[in-house]
Amino acid sequence: MEIRDILHGAIELRKEELPIVDSAAFQRLRLIKQLGFSEHAFPSASHNRYMHSLGTLSTASKVFWSIFSKDSGKALPTETLQRWSHAVRVAALLHDIGHGPLSHTTEMAMPRVQKLQIPGKEKEPDRQATHEDYTLKILLDSSLTQHLNRCGEKDGFSAHHLASLIDPSIAIEDDFFQERVDGAVIDFQPLFQQIISSELDADRMDYLRRDSLHAGVSYGQFDADWLISSLRFHIHEQKAHLCLEHRALYAFEDFLISRFHMFLMVYFHHKSVIFDETLSRYLGSKDCDYVLPSDIETYLGYHDAHLYAHLEKSANPWAMQIAQKRPYRMLLELHSGIPFHDESQGKQDRLFLQMEGELKGMNADYLSIQSTSELSKYARKARTPIFVRYDNLLTPTEYIPLEECTDLFQRYEKKRTIRRIYVASDTLKKVRSKPRGLPFGQEVHLS
Repeated sequence: MEIRDILHGAIELRKEELPIVDSAAFQRLRLIKQLGFSEHAFPSASHNRYMHSLGTLSTASKVFWSIFSKDSGKALPTETLQRWSHAVRVAALLHDIGHGPLSHTTEMAMPRVQKLQIPGKEKEPDRQATHEDYTLKILLDSSLTQHLNRCGEKDGFSAHHLASLIDPSIAIEDDFFQERVDGAVIDFQPLFQQIISSELDADRMDYLRRDSLHAGVSYGQFDADWLISSLRFHIHEQKAHLCLEHRALYAFEDFLISRFHMFLMVYFHHKSVIFDETLSRYLGSKDCDYVLPSDIETYLGYHDAHLYAHLEKSANPWAMQIAQKRPYRMLLELHSGIPFHDESQGKQDRLFLQMEGELKGMNADYLSIQSTSELSKYARKARTPIFVRYDNLLTPTEYIPLEECTDLFQRYEKKRTIRRIYVASDTLKKVRSKPRGLPFGQEVHLS
């Protein structure tokens, strides 16, 4: 069977994968928007996590076979590669299946993680659950689990193997991901985990281009075909890791910058931000009675439409703002963290404080919101390494850690912060009618 996609064209599905796609757990993703409230700024950005998940499967499959089409991969048994490919495809397909309504913001309404009773996570520290926790619960202990086990039965993997690719803390006791290479037993699990989630994963390769396409912007575009065709694996300490041919290093840098700019220009758009904050205020209100259930089968009935129906019935002022599509209006926007312009920070701080002071003096109703983004956390956090392969006719092939092959991490080391002040509509009218030297009612960018 094939599904036609606006980004990938025909996406082929194996017959064993069809019960998964047809399941209630996966079909629910049709009712969850990929970009939450972003459609208020980009009207065509109403695409859903269902198509993104299928696109991630397609991308992961392309990445897998590109990696193993190289000389180092051709020596591995075809049967083994087929089994691994199937597991990677299904893990990619399900990587987002636990998302709540409108994606990330409603995680505030999730219960404590212990209430989910995730197999293998009984000793998890007391904290609020996330969509990743719900993903594991759906994979390991739901009506979908039996479909996953049947899907992988012929190829020797189970729902537990799939969960381990999405969450590396899930331990695997068998040798499914191991294979002998040049006389040594090599663990390929780290490589497959990187295909699912890493600085160069199938998830980002799909959502950047997909979100860019539907938003009608060019920020998320990059040379995906060249990047994918330049991927290999490298064995380090008897484990296989993702590896990039050095000729594609600039394509990788462009990929990083594309994601960075998508956050600043699309994901952090001022209209999306105020709707997210308004929902957050409602979920934090004392009279909020919206909670996401810990019972996983009940949770599968919670989606965007369910949340909107709840908001429309609520008398809470924050909920009403969302239901009526009348959130606070932006009064001021300041961008900080621009490299080589540190002297502007003092100006911004003074202007921001001055405006807040005037609003407080008017007893104005306002919100102060900060959105922060950075190019990457890769160079400063513990992670499974990515390598760059350098081929030279005069010297042996070298494999060098990614962070040593580009200065992009250092050049974009500073975080970018967007600070905004929003006010209620009636306050905005008062502010605009009041003479002053400050640029009220305008977007202000200082760098």
